[in-house]
Amino acid sequence: MSRGIWILTLCLTLTLSVAATGCTGDDDEKTTLRVLAGPDLAVLEPLLDELRDETGVELDMDYRADADTGDDLVPGTGKGGGHDLAWLSTDRSFRLRHKDTAQRLLRTPTMLSPVVVGLRPGVARELRAKSPGGRLSWADLADAAATGTVRFGMADPRQTGSGLAALVGVATAAAGTGGALREDDVSCDRLRGFRSGQKLTADSTRDLLDDFVDHPGTANALITYESDLLALNSGGRLKEKLEIVRPQDGMVLADFPLLLLDQDDPDRRAAYDKVVEWLQRDSVQEKIMRTALRRPVSASVRRDGRLRAPVGNALYFPDQLAVVERLLDDYGDPRRRVPDQVIFLLDFSGSMRGERMAALREAFADLSGADSSATGKFARFYQGERLTVVRFGGRVLEEKTVTVGGQKDLTTLADVVARGGYGDATAVWTALDHGYRTASTVVADDPERAVSIVLMTDGENNSGIAYEEFVRRYEARAAETRAAVHTYPVHFGEADAGALRRAATKTGGRMVDAQGSSLSEAFKEIRGCR
Repeated sequence: MSRGIWILTLCLTLTLSVAATGCTGDDDEKTTLRVLAGPDLAVLEPLLDELRDETGVELDMDYRADADTGDDLVPGTGKGGGHDLAWLSTDRSFRLRHKDTAQRLLRTPTMLSPVVVGLRPGVARELRAKSPGGRLSWADLADAAATGTVRFGMADPRQTGSGLAALVGVATAAAGTGGALREDDVSCDRLRGFRSGQKLTADSTRDLLDDFVDHPGTANALITYESDLLALNSGGRLKEKLEIVRPQDGMVLADFPLLLLDQDDPDRRAAYDKVVEWLQRDSVQEKIMRTALRRPVSASVRRDGRLRAPVGNALYFPDQLAVVERLLDDYGDPRRRVPDQVIFLLDFSGSMRGERMAALREAFADLSGADSSATGKFARFYQGERLTVVRFGGRVLEEKTVTVGGQKDLTTLADVVARGGYGDATAVWTALDHGYRTASTVVADDPERAVSIVLMTDGENNSGIAYEEFVRRYEARAAETRAAVHTYPVHFGEADAGALRRAATKTGGRMVDAQGSSLSEAFKEIRGCR
């Protein structure tokens, strides 16, 4: 072999060797991580190529509905699909359901977005005109939903993180405790006025936004992440942009955590650390802000003008799974919602004349919208609700049922309460038996409708059937009625508290004592069953 050919062969061999070594090194440095991702993360797809090029880590995104991600994060369930990471809008529900597993996972917040309300401009102006300083709260929105002024869309809280966060936010505001929700805070109908305004729902945020755009006359408000509303406003799909309202009584904040599912693999941990470091760079946080319209987790990143409004009070998420489950059970299925019926049994015996009757009429006025307090706005009568008023003395004097469709119906109700016609005795158990007879008919004819009985009296039973006879008749009623219809007595004046409490216990309800407060406050407590 000539010297020239030998040199050429050596150079070629060295070149191929270097090239082969370089390719092997690149392959060693590249890592692919399979990511279980919520649908709200799809907007970041344009940034993933940059992530791969700058870190050598490729994220293989497996998008699942929010409701399908919880159990998939638990090792050994057979549902994980070989995921290395999870990237969700929120992991709060998962952390409640699987506390031990969640505590072991590395968790890094990547961006922020509060759950807020988007209102069509005309509705926003109308509501702000009624509110001091033009600032709106969840109570204002619940009040407007109860009257039919606000007709909103919200993703199904059983299926989506945004819907659950919205429900937690409004329920926390309704409780008014300033802390995390407790089980007693989410029972009965404290939220029924609010939920009566829901006209659109969906199993995903994307479907909700599409339905809102495609059916512009159905709803005039949206409750979802701030980022969704900003994207919708800038997308050219609306004739007029929504006004974004950040309720002054607080919001639930999503922080889009990135979770490392495999804690024992050092290579996966190293790749996770690279991804986290890259996502936390100010330059990348700015790109996320521009791409996804979400707030940076880094305080040093200058906010987009649309994201400078203060979040204000961040509401606590419940710290017990039972609270979330009870909240969802109480809220029910947004697609199958039947308004409730309340049967008011009101004592019109002679002792109710004067100040006591004035207090009763004031209580009904407050429930009809006269009470401007936060609790009053949550507890008021609402559109579609069926209300039955039974006036009784020594016997049943009158019964009137209205379905709330507007102020005219509430005026009719007020007229019934304002009427005279007092009795000369107090037939408490005859009236309650009559109430259950009415309730039994409703349950039989419309089993989807929830029915409750409110019994208000200021005296002891001195006419009609005895308590023992009421119990005998009650126990003879259909099991469906006894299971579904509970009595909530209001103890007032000289009424027998022990007897009323026994009736409440017998029927699965609870007595409220109006002795130390007003009738209006007692009725509001009954409306929330707290």
